[in-house]
Amino acid sequence: MKTIALYSSKGGVGKTAAAVNLSYLAAQSGYKTLICDLDSQGSATYYFRIKPRLKKKAQGFSQAGRPIERSIKATDYAHLDLLPSDFTHRNLDIAFLEAKQPKEQLRHILAPLRTEYDLIFLDCPPTFNILAENVFRAADMLLAPLIPTTLSVRTYVQLRAFLQQNGYDTEAVYTFFSLVDGRKKMHRELATAVYRKFDHVCKTPIPYRSQIEKMGLYRAPVPVFAPHSVATQAYQSLWQEIQGALAAFL
Repeated sequence: MKTIALYSSKGGVGKTAAAVNLSYLAAQSGYKTLICDLDSQGSATYYFRIKPRLKKKAQGFSQAGRPIERSIKATDYAHLDLLPSDFTHRNLDIAFLEAKQPKEQLRHILAPLRTEYDLIFLDCPPTFNILAENVFRAADMLLAPLIPTTLSVRTYVQLRAFLQQNGYDTEAVYTFFSLVDGRKKMHRELATAVYRKFDHVCKTPIPYRSQIEKMGLYRAPVPVFAPHSVATQAYQSLWQEIQGALAAFL
């Protein structure tokens, strides 16, 4: 089993949309897949039409074992399960801080699921706290959506600097462009600069398209209700890139 975390400390970058669509495409590719909604807002849970509730709520994340397994729900799609969000997730950082190994809790909690799934996607909240460090330690691949704007690029630079300074493996960090408007000169110029400066920048950009916004109306991944759309083609191409990168791990 390998774990892919969709993470950014900046909100509004298309993280949840990517987590939902990529996990769906992974399942369609035959991987037994679990998406974990770690965000208390529960957007991924909403997209999959699952009631946002955990048995024993956030307590299930304070120790490994059965509480988490009992909370996993099947989605409407083959090979794809969901660990739903709950509003008590807003207190996960507090629960982890109170544990004996505060930065290792998420990895320990997910460990019993390794025999059940090929891939686990983590849809992470936009935080930079102890929960984020749990994500960094639990993930085999950190996938950071990046809007080609100055502040978004600055956020990504800060993330990489933090990981390097604290001994995390930046070779496992990948990024892709999200909410891209090719008509904007700044988007084009910043994208070019990022490609030149960093490794592991995916070639496929996710464009700004109405089909992605309509996920909230249809409550489904884009390939389900708009299979021939530009957005679907972009996510499919991005998934192929990620699948290729994962070949070294699987």
